[in-house]
Amino acid sequence: MEVGSVSPEILAYLWLLVENGSNILVVGGTGSGKTSLINVIAFFIPPEDRIVSIEDSRELRLEHENWLPSVARIGIGAGKDKTGAVTMFDLLKESFRQRPDYLIVGEVRGEEAAVLFQGMASGHASMATMHADDVNTVIRRLQTPPINLSPSLVETLDVICLMTHAKLRGEDKRKLAAIQEILSVQENGKSVVNTPFKWDAMNDVFLFKKQSNVFDKIVAKKGIPRN
Repeated sequence: MEVGSVSPEILAYLWLLVENGSNILVVGGTGSGKTSLINVIAFFIPPEDRIVSIEDSRELRLEHENWLPSVARIGIGAGKDKTGAVTMFDLLKESFRQRPDYLIVGEVRGEEAAVLFQGMASGHASMATMHADDVNTVIRRLQTPPINLSPSLVETLDVICLMTHAKLRGEDKRKLAAIQEILSVQENGKSVVNTPFKWDAMNDVFLFKKQSNVFDKIVAKKGIPRN
């Protein structure tokens, strides 16, 4: 917030989502700040919750005592004789036995996405990052090989946070360009979204509106007043 990557309203919104177990996917290009944003919003997970994280390389830094970090590793040996490999897919399958309150997956690329979204559909709150430039690209990647998710599984995702690398007045900046709530996904990859937050690059301000479909989900699930 101090460096202008997000606004107070964005953090308040994300805090409500994380506190109520919403599923969040952070996307963007290389060096756009995806993992940095996950590190930030993970602080909003209640201190007593059990968190399981799965990464290719250790980048997450959480302060929770009940955090179980897992890191994938390559096998030892040459060719087909490699032994001892532990993939993100392996770690993700085993993570559900640890009964996490929140699951965090760094850089979803392949078959592990299917397990992650099935976990979301069964009620496991999750955060993840993915390399993509916009929401349409994300939906297409999720619905095509090697991931091949059905539209109903993609719809278990509550919001996509789009990070971008911008140059303002000669300075490199990381910005949360938009937050988009997933309303529906079709077989052809087209999606209907609601955008409660958007960064106005011309004026360098964050625009937001009160209408939030994810808030409607939280109201229905938790039985709490909307206000």
